[in-house]
Amino acid sequence: MKDFWLSCGHHLLDRDAAGHLVVTDEFLKIYLARPELAPPAEACAAERTLHAALLANPRRSVDREEIAAIADADARENWAVAIAWRDHLAAHRTVEAAYVELVRRGVGATPPLFVNQLVHVILRNVLDGCDDAFVLRGGSLIAADEETVSEASPQPVSPLVAMLGLPPPGEIEVLNDENAVSYFERSDRFDMALDLTAGRRGLAALAQAMERWLAHLLALRAEVEPLVEAIDVDLTWYIGLDAQATAIGDALWHGQELTESAREQIVGLYRLTLCDAARVMEKAVGNAIYLILAMTEDRMLRMKPQNLITGLPVDQGEPVS
Repeated sequence: MKDFWLSCGHHLLDRDAAGHLVVTDEFLKIYLARPELAPPAEACAAERTLHAALLANPRRSVDREEIAAIADADARENWAVAIAWRDHLAAHRTVEAAYVELVRRGVGATPPLFVNQLVHVILRNVLDGCDDAFVLRGGSLIAADEETVSEASPQPVSPLVAMLGLPPPGEIEVLNDENAVSYFERSDRFDMALDLTAGRRGLAALAQAMERWLAHLLALRAEVEPLVEAIDVDLTWYIGLDAQATAIGDALWHGQELTESAREQIVGLYRLTLCDAARVMEKAVGNAIYLILAMTEDRMLRMKPQNLITGLPVDQGEPVS
């Protein structure tokens, strides 16, 4: 089987009988390698001691006094956030359960980076065994990765990128049938863009990734169909897959006319059909469900897969465990 997305750390996690990811000490240690937590040369003794203790036992309890003893204010804040996140992961039997509980109650002050990392590793599990590079690239949720395009961040999203010695990204290349075979060997470089033009393979591949996402996290069978044209579309029930798409859906639902600029921001429109009719809420029976994907005015696409979890009109059932 071809491996991919090594930088998300999936190979450091275990799987339970249901195929869900089980947090390990090795996975928790990834966070200790992040530059926000790795003590710099000038770090105080309290910070160095705490870091060393957690490297030895990443599940070790940490009390407020230990964090308060750290001299640097920024370091204290980083450690408080990281320990809260560690405790959240450790409190759930699986990574999937930790994610679903988080998005259902609201991410609150949780750093978006942590949520994105969790999505990355869960998607790697959802797509395990998939050998279609278009679906895998669609599963990474962005047409061309922001950091690769802008080269704005000197630090990799995951410390594993540096640890694995992965090469820096080269020029962006659009994924096609000819170069798809090379995706697996370069999947952690994020230097392949996905063509999301209406009617082409990219939007359909993203639909397959969303179907797998719902099946894995909610045990929900659904068919997601990309639409080339918005014909006979009644947005009685819709889900914005990002903040911009939600604003567009709200405007249409209130009968407002979209500006030409707003229309140009729409990247994709999907019709979602739920195959488990018994789980559909009564108020949504008979209504088509539409998914909207849009980019910002500066042409940035930031999909929020948690919107699929919280926005569907279904009985959510028991949380994944």
